[in-house]
Amino acid sequence: MDSAARDKMQRALPTGSSCPGPEWPEQERAEQLARGAALKWASGIFYRPEQLARLGQYRSREVQRTCSLEARIKSVVQSYLEGVKTGVWQLAQALEAVRGTREALGQARELLRDMAEAAQTLEPLREQVVQHKQLQALSQLLPRLRAVPAAVAHTQTLIDAQRFLEAYVSLRELEQLQEETCAHLGGLELPVFEGLGPLAEALGQAVEAAAGAAGQLAREDPALLVAAMRVAEVDAGRTTSLEQAPRDWRQRCLHALQQGLERVHFGTSLQPGPGALAEWLEALRVALPAELAMAEALVAPCCPPHYKVVQLWAHTLHGGLRRCLQQLLEGPELEAADTFTLLHWALHVYQGPEMMGSLELGPEADVSDLEPLLTLENIEQLEATFVAKVQANVAQWLQKALDGEVVEWGREQEPDTDLSGFYHSPLPAIVLQILEENIRVTRMVSVSLQRRVHGMALSELSAFLRSFSDALIRFSRDHLRGDAVVPHYVPYLLATLNHQLALSSSVSVLQPEWVVPGVLAPVEAELDKLQKRICRLVLEALLAELQPLFAVLPSRRWLSSPELLDDVCERTARFCQNFRHVRNPAVQLLLAEAERTVVLQYLRALMQGRLVCRGADERTQAAERLQHDAAQLQELFLGLGLEESVQCAPVLLALRELLNLSDPTLLGLEVAGLRQQFPDVRCEDGSGREETQEGLGGANAPVTPQRGSRLRPPGPARGRVPRAAPGRTQLSAGRPAALAPSWSPSTFQPRANTCTLAGLLLPLRVLCLTPDCPQNKVTSPYA
Repeated sequence: MDSAARDKMQRALPTGSSCPGPEWPEQERAEQLARGAALKWASGIFYRPEQLARLGQYRSREVQRTCSLEARIKSVVQSYLEGVKTGVWQLAQALEAVRGTREALGQARELLRDMAEAAQTLEPLREQVVQHKQLQALSQLLPRLRAVPAAVAHTQTLIDAQRFLEAYVSLRELEQLQEETCAHLGGLELPVFEGLGPLAEALGQAVEAAAGAAGQLAREDPALLVAAMRVAEVDAGRTTSLEQAPRDWRQRCLHALQQGLERVHFGTSLQPGPGALAEWLEALRVALPAELAMAEALVAPCCPPHYKVVQLWAHTLHGGLRRCLQQLLEGPELEAADTFTLLHWALHVYQGPEMMGSLELGPEADVSDLEPLLTLENIEQLEATFVAKVQANVAQWLQKALDGEVVEWGREQEPDTDLSGFYHSPLPAIVLQILEENIRVTRMVSVSLQRRVHGMALSELSAFLRSFSDALIRFSRDHLRGDAVVPHYVPYLLATLNHQLALSSSVSVLQPEWVVPGVLAPVEAELDKLQKRICRLVLEALLAELQPLFAVLPSRRWLSSPELLDDVCERTARFCQNFRHVRNPAVQLLLAEAERTVVLQYLRALMQGRLVCRGADERTQAAERLQHDAAQLQELFLGLGLEESVQCAPVLLALRELLNLSDPTLLGLEVAGLRQQFPDVRCEDGSGREETQEGLGGANAPVTPQRGSRLRPPGPARGRVPRAAPGRTQLSAGRPAALAPSWSPSTFQPRANTCTLAGLLLPLRVLCLTPDCPQNKVTSPYA
């Protein structure tokens, strides 16, 4: 710092070192606090008198401390003042420099204003220079520009001739000339280049068309396919300006490849018509693997590796087939055969070794991540459609088979027999074959479809058995009413019993291993009902034969002659001759029921009270007649083939003992003994209640009492047939015990609202009592 500046700065600073009093209130307060602190310190030090002797020492020490503080303060203040002086001097220098810069900027502004005015006068000259440069460039490019129309036409010719590489080179030369011209003309477009856009689009379409026919070109002209792919790849690698939109020929080629594949295999004209689905799927089974093999062998070498031609082919074919099947399912409902073919083809053939699961299909196809050809909803829809169609067809087939069987019942000749002499008909085999084949064939598709068809088959079999039973009811009703004359009514009933037995023994073929036990229970229940109904109809026919004979029992003629029972046995034997055409164990069931029917009718005749024994001789004669009749009936049915252990004729022998009583008043005791001997026999007590028997495997077979001189059909009427049509009797549910080896037809089961043997025996007291005896007048209910 020079002396002049320093003097000037000192003149600017205030003189004197004394601090202004009123201008610094903080200083005054600080002094007050310092004085107060000093007084407090002094009062504490000199509080005791002995400390006053050291006052001089304290004073000299405080004086020294005060001088030291003042010296330090002076040094700090002096240093601060020097820094302030330096800053003030620098500010003064900067102020001078700013003033000089301001003056220089003012002069430059004046110069620029003068130059702008001069530039405005040079603007026309500048425009002339630009025009001169453009004209100079056009003059240099003029020969090339004149050749542009011819080059465009030549390029179009190359495109039409499918010389794609040469056409692309020519197009790029024209585009480069256009870019160069635009650069020289400042972005100005010349009319001569207006045809380049359509020309480029024509080349792109030609390349796209070649890619769409890649399969055909790979076989016939692979060089053309290679040229198209090279053009697309080269164009994808070129750089374009911001003003030009990318042509994206590579994506167009890939899209054309996919569209070409779908058009070849899944075009609208190739969609299958009604009934042609199987042929269409078979054609696809052959064509699709061949297409993939061709893509791997011929198309892939003609395309860049990143195209992944085999994978593109596989995914495109799969996607096209999937969309085609979806459209097919959205259209009219398929028939059963087409539905089954589509399910089997989509679930097994398409994924099998012949197509997508082929070992010849390399890993580059990448078929592992393909979506399922049919969704779960599609499969559910197809299975439901198939089951509904098959159910309708099965119901129609079974009804036709039943109608044919019903027609056979009215023939003039007896039913056909097999080599063993049993009545035979193809109906059971036809029914089971229809159902079993439908269940078996669905195994080729899926377990779920097999379960659906199995349930449908059992349902239709149950419905068929009900229809068969209803047809028997109509057949019997028409015969008994005389609406239709059936020459061989009973033989055809027995033939139907063989049909039921054949169905019952073969129905197990409808129960695969995966079926839970008990699923055939409804079918078995329907078979049981059918068997009981057939047996009931046969017994009704037997009752109709025997009714006139039992109407005259008992009588005086009966006591003296066996002719009446001989007629019964003769007719019964003649009626049961056809039983030999029935297979076991149903024949034993029929014989046991026939014997029981005859015995019960015999007992009912005795219950009518038409004969009164007049003495012990007549009772003895009646007892002998009962013994003879029992032996004759027993011999009859043993001769027919009934097992001796299941006969019920010995009941008559027990009744014989009642007639041998010397004292008829003991009849009550004898009845009680018979009740213990035959606790399970149930019969009618003469008051209108039913007498029942156990004959059809646990079923009660009721026989109603006589109304006048006619017998009603055994059992109450059932069903929708009016006026108790024959055969509509209710038999208990469950499988006939006659088909089980352990069943014993001779047992009788209790039933509510029926009496025991006493109800049958009490009316027989008429045979045992003598009207002229005084003792009997008291006990006889008929006296």
